[in-house]
Amino acid sequence: QVQVVESGGGLVQAGGSLNLSCTASVSFDHYAVGWFRQAPGKEREGVSCITWRSGSTATADSVKGRFTISRDSAKNTLYLQMSSLKPEDTAMYYCAAAPGYSTFPCSRDMGHYNYWGQGTQVTVSS
Repeated sequence: QVQVVESGGGLVQAGGSLNLSCTASVSFDHYAVGWFRQAPGKEREGVSCITWRSGSTATADSVKGRFTISRDSAKNTLYLQMSSLKPEDTAMYYCAAAPGYSTFPCSRDMGHYNYWGQGTQVTVSS
């Protein structure tokens, strides 16, 4: 069973920054890995994803220019750098991994992802 673990959430004021990290019990090398979020009363949405081997990414328009997804292959760690945070960014943030990706572009559709972390809470105060 693949285990995915997120870290780095917390409480921050609007306009501030937070960095999330994600790692797994297996190499991400042939995976697409993504960040998703779910606010209370809302559906889970895909924030950003990366195809690990190729480095290609896809990012939601709502966070484009504020959030940056990146990876460190040596550390097998995925990052989400979040800046200019807004109260509407408040949510539980999840990392998820989808096997079988080498160069194919990742998808922000949660249905593609088999392995999920427990989530890390991000709260942005106004």
